[in-house]
Amino acid sequence: MTRSAIGSTTYVRATAAVAALGTVWCVAFLTVGAGLEAIAYVFVPIGGALATASIRPLATVADPVARRFWRAVLIAVALITVGYGWLAVDMLTHADQARTRSMPAPAAALTAIGFLVAFVALARVPVAASGGAERWRMALDRMIAFLGCAAALWYVGLAPMLSAREPWSRQAMLLVGLGLLVAVGAATKVSYIAGGPVDRVAMRLVAAGGGVPAGAVSVLAVQFGYIASVPAQAIVMPLAPVLVTLGVAAQDRADRGRRRDPARHGVLLPYLAMVLVDVPLVAVAFGAPLRWPVRVVLIAAVVVTALVMIRQYLASRENTRLLRIARDQEERLQREVSHDGLTGLANRALFRDRLTAALAADRPAAVLLIDLDDFKTVNDLLGHGVGDRLLVAVADRLRAAVGDEHLAVRVGGDEFAVLLTGAAPVPEELARRLLDVFAEPISEHRLLVQASIGAVVAAPGSTVDSVLRDADVAVFTAKQRGKAGFVRYVDGMGEPVLAHMQLGGELRRALDENEFRVVYQPIVRLDCNRVIGVEALVRWHHPTRGLVSPADFIPAAERTGLIVPLGRFVLRETCRQAAAWLAEFGPDGLAETGLNVSAHQLHDPDFVADVAAALADTGLPCERLVLEVTESAVLRGQQVSRALYELDRMGIRLALDDFGTGESSLSLLRAFPAAIVKLDKSFVDGIEIDDGHPAAADARQAVARAVIQLAHALGLDTVAEGIESPEQVAALLDLGYTVGQGYYLGQPMTADGVSRLLANQARAAEEAREVSRVRDVRAARPAG
Repeated sequence: MTRSAIGSTTYVRATAAVAALGTVWCVAFLTVGAGLEAIAYVFVPIGGALATASIRPLATVADPVARRFWRAVLIAVALITVGYGWLAVDMLTHADQARTRSMPAPAAALTAIGFLVAFVALARVPVAASGGAERWRMALDRMIAFLGCAAALWYVGLAPMLSAREPWSRQAMLLVGLGLLVAVGAATKVSYIAGGPVDRVAMRLVAAGGGVPAGAVSVLAVQFGYIASVPAQAIVMPLAPVLVTLGVAAQDRADRGRRRDPARHGVLLPYLAMVLVDVPLVAVAFGAPLRWPVRVVLIAAVVVTALVMIRQYLASRENTRLLRIARDQEERLQREVSHDGLTGLANRALFRDRLTAALAADRPAAVLLIDLDDFKTVNDLLGHGVGDRLLVAVADRLRAAVGDEHLAVRVGGDEFAVLLTGAAPVPEELARRLLDVFAEPISEHRLLVQASIGAVVAAPGSTVDSVLRDADVAVFTAKQRGKAGFVRYVDGMGEPVLAHMQLGGELRRALDENEFRVVYQPIVRLDCNRVIGVEALVRWHHPTRGLVSPADFIPAAERTGLIVPLGRFVLRETCRQAAAWLAEFGPDGLAETGLNVSAHQLHDPDFVADVAAALADTGLPCERLVLEVTESAVLRGQQVSRALYELDRMGIRLALDDFGTGESSLSLLRAFPAAIVKLDKSFVDGIEIDDGHPAAADARQAVARAVIQLAHALGLDTVAEGIESPEQVAALLDLGYTVGQGYYLGQPMTADGVSRLLANQARAAEEAREVSRVRDVRAARPAG
């Protein structure tokens, strides 16, 4: 127990002892006449002095609110103690007049000031934080409670003293009234305090120190007249210091962490006040005389009634406002549950509910499923903020095109839908209208957004899941046919889609079972047909389907994300094989080994580390590895750009594959750290045709000529892809190309096939060197 706690407990015991001593003396005086009557007045100042001493430690606490309150209480109790001490001295010096002598005016003034200071101290304690209508409601509640309780105490306490048979002095009645005022003010104030540094129990006990004795004194004065002054001064009033020291002890307990939870009783207090103010009225109704004290109560009752009416009016307005807010919140919650938060369109839940209702009622229904093409590119290049604004613009266009007749829906992500109901819905007309809408740039960024649309008309007996599944199949088919188109579902359309999905499902097993093989297509010098490099390609040897075309399984791998582990396998196998060729044929055997890298791999944060690990594990020098990326992959955001620049800093050569087919080829050559440009096959096809029209021939060679000139200007190597004839080789040589690949130069082959080519090439080189050596020896012999 702390020193302050020990001190407060000691003061409680001391003031209780003073009150007990006063009680013993009073009993002795009233029964056997022990001592002078004036002695009754010494117990209050003695107890007050002890109470004042108990408050002093609290007047120096750190919290400003608590310090201000307890300092005021200290001043109040000290003034009251001085006032009653003055009274005690006056009574002892005029002992023969003790029963009829009034309290000296200065002493009464000091005591009254003390009560007023205590009242102000209680009033300045902050109440529960509130604002607006709540602040006015609380103020009215406190006024109602104060007037009601004050009127009741006036009627049963103070008013009877004024009309008593032996009325007390004005000083005594003033102090009793102030004591009751402090008690009523504290009762109405404490009920609205939401906690804080001043303990609520302590405040109640301090207020009770004024109210309880005052109420008891008023009862004694009315019942017993002047003789009641002895028990009042010796027994009742010494209870005030006891209650004050109990309040100090309560504050000590609260400061030690034993504070009670701030229960709110203010809700019931105004109703209790209304009951109390009606008690005198009931008494008058049963025959009590209507004297002026009762008239005061009647006036108070009228005021309380008016305040209650104002309070109820404010409460009614507040309830109306709260009901309106509740209805608005309910409507907002219902909308949030059934609508998309970004676009405001109906969401998947409402879509399914409406479709379920239409199917259950056997009403005609059709569904358009709309999937935005390449929307991820917008997020990657321009950011998700631009992507969100684009989705909002798409929703606005969709809402305008659909109108109120049908339900426009955002299913999720970049996928939208339209539910068509009514007589014989025709989805084709709306689909064509939507494709026309998406053909124009939209949003504030003027972006061109294309969409693949799948439609299905619900057949009799269809379920929600079957309709949505068929719509998904139609959308997938539309994307497979080239995107930016419309497909209506027909029976049997899902079979190839299912096969494609099953193909994707088998990829994981194929990776685990090592069914993939790497083959290599030679990269050849066009002037001497010498193999200087290879491009690694992956093949799938399915146990039942046989050789699966990359055109079939690569899209499935991209869609499922398995392109990342598949690409990791190709990378490590290519590095291992290239290191083996380097060890077998030396640095002149094969200058470079390339492989394709997808956008998914470049987005993988571990890709650069995977490349570094593959090179380190196999011992392949960085400069002998070429990674080929397409233009569309390069344009996939900052993660891809960072990965490419890290690879370039490692010394790995980067090739821009299928060059010329993208939308930003020329700008890429400046922004992308490319070392090699690979001319796409579409610009090689027909480059050799000579139909006797020079202008047409120049047009067919224009892109190839521009690419080689630009590459030379930027210091880049070039490779022509898709060479299928000697005439194409000749045309490319004329344009300045020195390296190419294609079926004419060499088809994809196994590593053993490449090894045989390199061995033959090395043997031929050795034979050529031997012939050159023999020629040089013969040339060096003397003639004759």
